[in-house]
Amino acid sequence: MATDFARYDARHYETLSVADGYRAWSHLYDTQLDGNLDIVLLDRINSVDWSRVGEAVDLACGTGRIGAWLAEHGVTVIDGVDMTPEMMARAEAKGVYRRLLREDIRATSLPGACADLVVNCLSIGHIPDLHRAYGEVDRLLRPRGHFVLVGYHPFFLISGIPTHFKDETGCNKAIQNYVHFFSDHVTAAVQNSWLLAEMHERIVDTVWVQRDPPWRRHIDKPVSFAMVWQKPRSRLV
Repeated sequence: MATDFARYDARHYETLSVADGYRAWSHLYDTQLDGNLDIVLLDRINSVDWSRVGEAVDLACGTGRIGAWLAEHGVTVIDGVDMTPEMMARAEAKGVYRRLLREDIRATSLPGACADLVVNCLSIGHIPDLHRAYGEVDRLLRPRGHFVLVGYHPFFLISGIPTHFKDETGCNKAIQNYVHFFSDHVTAAVQNSWLLAEMHERIVDTVWVQRDPPWRRHIDKPVSFAMVWQKPRSRLV
């Protein structure tokens, strides 16, 4: 069950819709995200042999940061899905996607059982209906395929910190969030009979603080997570 982030909001930045927020953030996104929240977690995953992935789908592909990481790690066929044209234009420029679809990630036009891997990074917190999102991933995945999910940690969100960015004027803007607890993810995954292959949590450490001192206030706290779910070979009826 999704919980509206507004009840936890401690910063009270102007909050934009997902479409407006990512449109405004698109030209700054790649420079403002350095990989501490997501790439570090992807690097820890060992249950997926990236080079053996036949076809992948990058849901909420944004500017193509994750698609580029997948390509660097041996994934050769990647489809991207996103709703923000300004973000997708930057993804297209990276040249790593077979095709890019401007669609809702909860209901794509991609054929069923088309992917060995589905990836979603740092966007699941914008979706109120978690079960619908997981259901679409289940439709897309082939048996034994993997779903790699990276999201903002619920602890971080309920501490009052939303998805946010600085605009060109230096003003902080937030993007609408929903809080999904880990039990919500497990419930949605179990409904699809998926198996949890591994999970990691990103904790703010001293190395991070040395590179970016303002994060000191969050040291030793979890800020993001990665889950790797595997679709079973078959389901008992």
